[in-house]
Amino acid sequence: MKPRVLLVASEAVPLAKTGGLADVITALAYTLRTQGVDARILMPGYPSAMQSAENIRRADTLPDLPGGQGILLSGVIPVVKVPVILLDTPLFRNRHANPYTDLFGSDHNDNPICFAALAHAAMHICAGRSVFPIPNVVQANDWHAGLIPALLKANNIRNVGSVLTIHNLAFQGNFPMELAPQLELPSSILNSDGAEYWGKISFLKAGICFADKISTVSHNYAKEILTSHFGHGFENILRHRKKDIVAIPNGIDTDIWNPLNDPMIAKNFSCTDIHGKHLCKLKLQKEFKLSSLNPMAPVLAIGSRMTHQKMADITLAAMPALLNRYPLLQLAVLGCGEPEYQRGFQLLARKYPGRVGAIIGYEETLAHVLHAGADMLLHGSRFEPFGLTPIYSMRYGTIPIASRVGGLADTIIDAGTVHSPMTNATGFLFDGEQPQDLIDAVNRALASYAIKPEWQRLQANAMRGNFGWEDPGLQYINMYRSITAPEFRHLFPLATTSRVRASQVA
Repeated sequence: MKPRVLLVASEAVPLAKTGGLADVITALAYTLRTQGVDARILMPGYPSAMQSAENIRRADTLPDLPGGQGILLSGVIPVVKVPVILLDTPLFRNRHANPYTDLFGSDHNDNPICFAALAHAAMHICAGRSVFPIPNVVQANDWHAGLIPALLKANNIRNVGSVLTIHNLAFQGNFPMELAPQLELPSSILNSDGAEYWGKISFLKAGICFADKISTVSHNYAKEILTSHFGHGFENILRHRKKDIVAIPNGIDTDIWNPLNDPMIAKNFSCTDIHGKHLCKLKLQKEFKLSSLNPMAPVLAIGSRMTHQKMADITLAAMPALLNRYPLLQLAVLGCGEPEYQRGFQLLARKYPGRVGAIIGYEETLAHVLHAGADMLLHGSRFEPFGLTPIYSMRYGTIPIASRVGGLADTIIDAGTVHSPMTNATGFLFDGEQPQDLIDAVNRALASYAIKPEWQRLQANAMRGNFGWEDPGLQYINMYRSITAPEFRHLFPLATTSRVRASQVA
């Protein structure tokens, strides 16, 4: 008999994706299955998910969810063949361009009802009220699934362990208290020790207060969220649960992000033979309409959401000074986000034709072209729970220049000042949120780029990093074992890992 884990999330690649959460959920589920765990994903039945999942069949009906009847569909995720349960409701069927916002960028008014229905569906599965097997552990990811641990406690479901994984504390799912009857929430959880937060219902706080364990996706972020600067108002609540917070760093799919056999790049290469990166750079310059007359021109890439969190405002303020100081410097930008920042990067491209290229949107092939062809990746961030993008870039010998926050401080080893020892360095980190802070970091990187042996050492170090999912998967299994009902604990054998082990914050 295999241990069973139900991963509940709002998205999973390739069924639905707005950010790194989707990559993490599918990769974790796949990894757990390779390690002997019967891992399944429960997520909303968006139209995109219905179209992308394979072998879909109607499995069960849940007649009394918030918002009305829900249908549970069974299917599998393509390629990786991870089992997925899709919750089909009329409200989820109306989610098209974005799972959370409308065409104007405003949150859908029915978000609380939709995601409360997802939590109730998970509770029904955990209670044995569906055709699906009862899991030993349910893992709720971010606020969208935050009500699950609270519903388990309120319904006296004690044989299923619960984990709340915080991928981004800034998004909390706070809604008017008057919605409680519609969300079918019992009064026992609607107090200051539960889901109530400043007179509102907080989905995320419900998870924090009632989950058996709380996990975060990097060691540094686990410490940061206990502070007023990064706690987003939840720092005191999290300090109260400090002994139950576990840090397990994310991984990446090292088969998909592999320059040695990536079919989406111009020429394959490796850390022992990096010559193919030159052709990848030419392809990037072509795609982003950058000049390719000088092969030594440093290409700086940005591949992230254009938001305040990602310091898009600081980047836009800093770039003219950098472009004016370094006549050969080029900038390739791929991403989308807040309209004012999108316009800002488009204006920058018009002001510096042939030196700045901005593509608004996201396309997977272009992301691989960007990471493979650039010399450096600029990744400013006011807070960063983990940071997948710089790891993708390091795999391709593209050196990250990033803020010293969250998971970025865990995964990037700062090169320090130019000419300092760089034995283990993999990139450049900077503190602060001012344009000059970013400019100084880029200056350091460009000075290093001009010293070929130094730069090649950086690239080799970055490309050799171990960021696969095997060790994080084993760390999750150890955590699951600690919260599983005693009679099922033996199903999760203790596992040892070679990478940095999961750590208690306490």
